[in-house]
Amino acid sequence: WAPKLHNYYAENFDALLHSHPNLERNFDNSIWAAAAFNFGPRTCSLKHRDFANLPFGWCSITALGDFDPTKGGHLVLWDLKLVIEFPPGSTILLPSAAIAHSNTAIRRRETRCSFTKFTAGGLFRWTAHEGQRDTDYFRGMSKEDMDRVASENAARCKFGLSLFSTFDEIREIQQSERVPPPM
Repeated sequence: WAPKLHNYYAENFDALLHSHPNLERNFDNSIWAAAAFNFGPRTCSLKHRDFANLPFGWCSITALGDFDPTKGGHLVLWDLKLVIEFPPGSTILLPSAAIAHSNTAIRRRETRCSFTKFTAGGLFRWTAHEGQRDTDYFRGMSKEDMDRVASENAARCKFGLSLFSTFDEIREIQQSERVPPPM
């Protein structure tokens, strides 16, 4: 659970939609700008990172279909050395640009599809650059401005990690939202 990361996505997507009123959300209240159905019938992804997504951002992956999750369709998180049973209907939020992932094959006569939601990293840059492509944004910048941008880019990993919540932060949020029982 990462409310700060959620807010970062929401604020950037809202800014994008505000500056381009012709754009619409795929789904009400969604923070992701894109969605993809992989219709299968036996969807299987090879080991990859979604390098075009926000490096510290999350991608939502949902498994669909009719397959035995004990025999196949496992989610493999290579960098974490994890193989996870991932039955139909399961959803995971994953920093898909940072963690190499894949899924295992399923058996014949079984079906597996997937539904993913994500936002390309370029949309965050577009918003940060006030609706300009990188070439236009950097054109004519002073050395001081270029140094400032380089410094911001160097701090981006630390910034991204700061958007993930600690257990103590989550506990604090939960406790502040609890309503005391009636007397």
